Amino acid sequence: MYYKKQSFLVAGVSRSGVAAAEFLLSRGAEVYLYDDVPASAPEMSRLAEKGAHVVSDPVDTCDALVLSPGIPIDHAIPVSYRRAGKRILGECEIAARILRAPAVGVTGTNGKTTTVSLLGEIAAAAGMPHTLCGNIGTPLLAVAEKLTYDDLAIVEVSSFQLETLRSFMPHIAIVTNVTEDHLDRHYNMENYTFLKSKLVKNLTESEYAVLNYDDPIVRSFAEKTKAKVVWFSAEGQCEGAYLSDRVLYYGAEEILPVDRLCMQGKHNVMNALACVAAAKILGVDSESIRQGLTSFRGVKHRNEFVREVGGVKYVNDSKGTNADATIKAIENLSGEAVLMLGGRDKGYDYDRLFEAIKRSGVVHTVLYGENRMKLVKSAVKADYSEVTVCGGMELAFSLASKIARAGQTVLFSPASASFDEFENYEQRGEKFVALVNAL
Repeated sequence: MYYKKQSFLVAGVSRSGVAAAEFLLSRGAEVYLYDDVPASAPEMSRLAEKGAHVVSDPVDTCDALVLSPGIPIDHAIPVSYRRAGKRILGECEIAARILRAPAVGVTGTNGKTTTVSLLGEIAAAAGMPHTLCGNIGTPLLAVAEKLTYDDLAIVEVSSFQLETLRSFMPHIAIVTNVTEDHLDRHYNMENYTFLKSKLVKNLTESEYAVLNYDDPIVRSFAEKTKAKVVWFSAEGQCEGAYLSDRVLYYGAEEILPVDRLCMQGKHNVMNALACVAAAKILGVDSESIRQGLTSFRGVKHRNEFVREVGGVKYVNDSKGTNADATIKAIENLSGEAVLMLGGRDKGYDYDRLFEAIKRSGVVHTVLYGENRMKLVKSAVKADYSEVTVCGGMELAFSLASKIARAGQTVLFSPASASFDEFENYEQRGEKFVALVNAL
């Protein structure tokens, strides 16, 4: 692209929008900024000082649209650009076109951030220069030009980013799993599955697809790529990384007893297996892999122990934004718990979640948020009556902390988006931690 000769509308000035605007301005492009979220005003003012034009209405006269992952592809702004036959890009797409460093791309419904972070620990143990970026926090475009051929980009890729991503071809593509999520945006599982499969579609015979053999949807992705397929499985031996007799293997080589992992639970075993496969493909020695696996303590807001007050343990799983993640969180419980559920609905039902709650150590569930009545309906269908219903998260926390008894856990794993009260799951998790620390 000849940036100096083109104009761009950057719609949505969050982290990815800021990275895109700064890159385009540095290339001499004419940049227009639009965002109707007041919190973006300081960044837009800063970018305006660098030459960007802040607009109150999304102009459709630019040559191309740079769309924030937070704005759906069927929003009025991209629809108008598509009708005009104009290019629609995402920040990650621009970055993919200039990235020199080899990349590991990670997508899936759950486990993306943990897998990216764990792989980073393994790379660090091996002395391998690497950068964690993408949906994990730092936009790929913010670091793409700084990375050399000797670096490794470990990139978390969400379904929102995949809507506008076409050119990304990582050396290794990892797909952790695919279960119901974001159906309020993607409408159905077919669309959602298609987006997840895009990560492997560009791969050639020289690249690798590391796929979850235990997930039928992910297993089918092997038919959609030319890449070499390396499997990971917790249910039996496969061509890749697998669990056998509570030991992690790669091929015939024993890597690590599962009991030595700091994070327990089948989902964390699966994340570790995916990382073992990717690390072996990258040529990392087994000792460095073991060191990375045993030193990793987990990611913030994912089953994060906060503190114990009055004999009650408080666990922050704000990153549990879908039913599958919350099911994994409650399966990981030891002992009884009071569960906090709720937020903004993402378009799926919660029947399966309440069936899992009935089989778990959850003794009571506090329902709150915009979707609380939809949660109530699923609880009724499951014949689960140990519920309390309230409005917002702060009241839900107060009720949960009063209901919980010594020896129990208050588990905050909402199975919902955070946008009814918060900007993101991180802000929601920080609020939970603050409430715990104020007890």
